Amino acid sequence: MKAQPPNIDDNAATSLPARQFQRQDDPDWHWLEARDDHQVTAFLDAANSASDAWFQPLEPLAERLYSSHLARRELALTGLATRLDHFTVWSETAADAEYPLWWRHPNDKPEQRECFLDLQARAEQQTFLELGDMALSPDEQWLAWTEDTQGDETYTLYLKFLPDGNPVALLEQIGAELCWAEDGSTLLFTRYDATQRPDSIWRLPLTLELDGRCRSDEPGLILCEEDPEFWVGIGKTRSRRWLLIESASKDTSETHLIPADQPATPPVCFRPRQRGVEYAVDHRPGLFYVLHNQAAVHFQLDAFPEQDFSGGAQQGTVIIPHRANVTLEGIDAWQWGLIATERNHDTAQVQLRCMEFTDDGALVRDELLPIAAPPVSIGLGDTPHFDARVLRLREESFTTPASWWALDLDTGERELLKRQPLHGDLSPEDLICERLWAESHDGERIPVSVVRLARLAGQPLPTLLYGYGAYGEALDPWFATARLELLGRGVAFAVAHVRGGGDRGEPWYLAGKLEHKPNSFHDFLAARNMLVEQGQAEPGRIVAYGASAGGLLVGASLNLQPDAFCAAVLDVPFVDVLRTMENPDLPLTTAEYTEWGNPGNPRDARRIRDYSPLDNLAAEDWPAVFLQGSWHDTRVPYWEPAKLYARLSLANAVDPVLSNRPVLLRTDMEAGHGGASGRFKAWRDGARQDAFILWALGLADGVMDSRVEDDNDTAH
Repeated sequence: MKAQPPNIDDNAATSLPARQFQRQDDPDWHWLEARDDHQVTAFLDAANSASDAWFQPLEPLAERLYSSHLARRELALTGLATRLDHFTVWSETAADAEYPLWWRHPNDKPEQRECFLDLQARAEQQTFLELGDMALSPDEQWLAWTEDTQGDETYTLYLKFLPDGNPVALLEQIGAELCWAEDGSTLLFTRYDATQRPDSIWRLPLTLELDGRCRSDEPGLILCEEDPEFWVGIGKTRSRRWLLIESASKDTSETHLIPADQPATPPVCFRPRQRGVEYAVDHRPGLFYVLHNQAAVHFQLDAFPEQDFSGGAQQGTVIIPHRANVTLEGIDAWQWGLIATERNHDTAQVQLRCMEFTDDGALVRDELLPIAAPPVSIGLGDTPHFDARVLRLREESFTTPASWWALDLDTGERELLKRQPLHGDLSPEDLICERLWAESHDGERIPVSVVRLARLAGQPLPTLLYGYGAYGEALDPWFATARLELLGRGVAFAVAHVRGGGDRGEPWYLAGKLEHKPNSFHDFLAARNMLVEQGQAEPGRIVAYGASAGGLLVGASLNLQPDAFCAAVLDVPFVDVLRTMENPDLPLTTAEYTEWGNPGNPRDARRIRDYSPLDNLAAEDWPAVFLQGSWHDTRVPYWEPAKLYARLSLANAVDPVLSNRPVLLRTDMEAGHGGASGRFKAWRDGARQDAFILWALGLADGVMDSRVEDDNDTAH
């Protein structure tokens, strides 16, 4: 028997939270923004109870999904050890633990292992714990870290003498980022303004005693960013010569430098900001490298002599020129040369380019590092030493778990260091991934990745279509153990690499932001329609998924073509776009003007209003929806999914035809934007979400495989 969630009868409809808490003078439910109003938490609690009641028949399925997920994983985890100057460090997570412990031993003395940070023990004192940043002092004797114990992304700074000194809380209500200066007694950290924008960098002088005692002086301000569209960050070059203070908006950046061993030195601006120009700085002895898009929309790389630097440097030697079909995404400098991260626009594939120079600057090596069969993700792993000739690389794909490799630059040999283990009845060989192409409304070709069981290739399958498409972030291939629960039941997983993301480089991002944002929605629908037209997906059995700005993507797409999907999952969805962007007091709003537009400009306001999901809600036509929010979310406030839930619920309640179409809201009252902090709770949340997806696809009984095998049927 399939699990059958309860229908909503007439009596139950009158007890819906949306009916109980409806205010006739506020049809848009803006009153939910009053966090201190006890009626708000009462409404969210009622919605959670209604969601629990609906899910009750599906709980056995959710429990099976959760248990099967655990059975596929290696629950006891040991992280890849990293050799530093004095100690080798790694993490270990016990099979029954939510959080890891961090260990170390003196280099070449593994028998002298000692635990220096027990996050599991610290988490037992909290309902939520998120590690913001963790930084070892240059002599590796002191550990500084930041913790968020609420989910609102504000942090407390702790300092500890290693291995077993007592943690000392130094500062509260700061940002996540930390950086040690090379003098060994100064920490740099960030602070927020009233809208939780990281607006300032501070210097914290420390007095550190050999017996483990410490004290701190008053923090000193290094730099404050006054422009509300900019935020600041801190870093240090791998050469350990320079501290970097980066100030950036969505389309403009500026970098200040401080000698890493003289942190009291006033910062010097490398190049003053220029509207629309982004740049980043790295360092090798004698040279600064600047990655920039000035007159080079896809970015190019220039080099500047270090000895000539006095701020305001403008002219340099071109190392990697601008190219029409490749975006230069990033660089990492080493004693011997550079690793550049590049993205091919035509294939939507990222690659690493190795460039090696002689001491006098002659280029002696310039080649792309080999990758597995695309599409695949590849990136540098943790390789802290500036002169390292053996690099760590991390690879994964939609069908293959993450693997860490050691690449010897001198011999070209690759050694597998670690691969995420996988247990159970499915292996990478049982899966197949295809890169397909959809044609959008304006003729642009949209890459679509599709993963399924290899033995079901060529059949139209129930499908989960995933989308994001914002901030230039690329949805490069990633492996998810939990996804195997859907794939094993005959569901295809598809990713729409829409414009607004970074999948085809910088032009792809620019073609899906500001006035071009609607391209993202049309691309998502084009991906869905292509899957149907090519016989990849069953037209009546496609579920859409989007989180955060992906929730905007899915919500706007549902308003445009609500019958395209049988259901949707919206996780912390950004759906009240216009109202949020009209409130500069909310976190992130002013920094987002160059992404979405400034509603103070009437043209921008009209444009945002034309696609903002809650301003264009076709409530009567939406399919079944599972909404998820978090009480402490500072990026997408809890009230955005709550408003959508209320308005969809009321539309269902007044129309008998829609009364059995579920609209569900679950608000995590202990989490932030990223959801639950512990891994087991996060996995349970994911199992409930997958149970909803299987229910919506008609697979709540999990008999898809046997139907395919016994009847040679495509599971209509």
